[in-house]
Amino acid sequence: MKKAFSLMELMVVIIILGLLAAFVLPNLTGKSEEAKDKIVCIQMKSIAQTLKMFKLDTSSYPQTEEGLDMLVEKKYFEDGKLPKDAWGNKFIYIQNEDSFDLVSMGSDKKESTKDDIYYSKCNK
Repeated sequence: MKKAFSLMELMVVIIILGLLAAFVLPNLTGKSEEAKDKIVCIQMKSIAQTLKMFKLDTSSYPQTEEGLDMLVEKKYFEDGKLPKDAWGNKFIYIQNEDSFDLVSMGSDKKESTKDDIYYSKCNK
């Protein structure tokens, strides 16, 4: 007598695996983008703390034109490089009177689209 799986047993296993995939995959889809959004907010909070230290030292935030490059120039980053967002984009810095905002262009790498992430809108 041969010991092997029958066609019926194989079909049952394939159906069970298909059902599991149908329930699990939709829950996983999109989670990596959510995680990247959260990472970007954490990065922005870190840059914001650095900007606040800069303001304590110089009495003002950098001008929009100077941007975050001023932080590199004044050696506020140990490695001398600006951090990039989760998609490899540079952060956009905007100075508003006595405050600022940071913007990530998101996964589409285009400015002013629906996937942009704003520091001012991150949960503080």
